[in-house]
Order: sequence, then C-alpha cells, then structure tokens
Amino acid sequence: MSLDDRREDLLIAVALTEFSVHYESADPELAEHAWQLAADRLVNRDVGPAEAVDALEICSY
Repeated sequence: MSLDDRREDLLIAVALTEFSVHYESADPELAEHAWQLAADRLVNRDVGPAEAVDALEICSY
C-alpha cells in the first residue's frame, strides 16, 4: 500500500467518524454503522489514533 493509499484510508475514516458524530441524533443506527466502518478501516490498517493524527499532519493547538 502506498503512502497515498494509506492517507486516503485515513481521510475516509475521519470523514466517516465526522458523519457519525453529526448524524448521531438524527439516525443513531446509521451513525453507529458509519463509526464502525471508520473503526474497521483503522483496525485493518493497524492504525492507532496518534498515528492517524501524525499521518494526516493534524495539529491540535
């Protein structure tokens, strides 16, 4: 897997997580499914939260 593929997977996981947070009250079942897809994607790539932040170059100030 190239670095670009890995970064793309991480971005997809972030987008799915963001979706799950914003739609949790509107459709809890769909939000849970999106969150699970995000988590599965990270687990399949053996990526932890700190590594995801580093790989996506996200700064927390």
